[in-house]
Amino acid sequence: MSFTKAQPDSFVTAVEARLAPLQEPRGKTAQDRRRIAEAFDVVMTTELGIAPVDVATEEHTIPVDGHPDARLRVYWPTPERSDPATAGGLPVFVYFFGGGFEIAGIDWVWWDAAFRERARDAGIIVVAGEYSHAPEVTYPAQPEQCWSIFEWAATHAADLGGDAAKLAIGGASAGGNLAAATALMNRDRANRPVRLQLLEVPLLDLTMKHLDLDGQAAIVPKPLFRRMAGMIVDQYVGSAKATRHEPYASPLLAASLVGMPPAVIYTAELDALRGDGEAYARALSQAGVPVTCLRLIGQNHGSGSYRGHVPAADHLHRDIIATLRTLHDEPVDYAGTVAR
Repeated sequence: MSFTKAQPDSFVTAVEARLAPLQEPRGKTAQDRRRIAEAFDVVMTTELGIAPVDVATEEHTIPVDGHPDARLRVYWPTPERSDPATAGGLPVFVYFFGGGFEIAGIDWVWWDAAFRERARDAGIIVVAGEYSHAPEVTYPAQPEQCWSIFEWAATHAADLGGDAAKLAIGGASAGGNLAAATALMNRDRANRPVRLQLLEVPLLDLTMKHLDLDGQAAIVPKPLFRRMAGMIVDQYVGSAKATRHEPYASPLLAASLVGMPPAVIYTAELDALRGDGEAYARALSQAGVPVTCLRLIGQNHGSGSYRGHVPAADHLHRDIIATLRTLHDEPVDYAGTVAR
């Protein structure tokens, strides 16, 4: 049997060739990279025809003990805010954007459009949380901010027209790290019932021992990618190696994952972080946690953004929506299936 070497999806290649001339060179500082990335978000979404749909929204800023305040935006599935008296208790999905801990936010056109579509298409309430950027603010502020956002969503679920018994947590890339850390914090601190953790191309081990650079090497040389990844980690958690092993920094390295919420994890074949997501899936399974992990062949870390142009990106959206719709149903009880 012969195996084909990993190759990028031809649709992804075409989109990235189209976008490449519109991009500025990578900045040397986090602030430069943030500015360039924010400007490119507008360029990319304009070029690809991505625009927000009409749903009701509401913003809040909440205090975080010992750390900067956290901002969040609530998205309802309809143009009008759900009436708590008649909404029937909608699921509430708390989500954290990705961006290497240094860029992006809930105001970005792409993220805002995605939150709106997910709320509308899945018929749920989305609470999109915003955490502080590194290096101006560093760990553990970000997981504490995300924990406070989750706690706010849980305690205000009924006021929003939601149901605190139908909570889910999600995130992408660095936001997937913070979503998994928030789920750990919930298990350790409050043990609220969480129906699902949904992670997209997540970064889960800041020691970088689970990086899979074979696919990424075709895009960025391995030594350069490792240096870039190390810089992102350093400016988030600092240089102390012990900090990288803390479970709220590297959820994959938690001493135990028993009691974590069921998980759906998406990885990409041409993404160095596929090793993190797939190792986390195995660790959850070994801990008796129901988990599904899907690797998208030919896709890279960011190609899920290319909805309407890459079939796999559109399928990813449909799969996420189908997963989120299960929050309306009674959960399957897998207790006792696996002997512990």
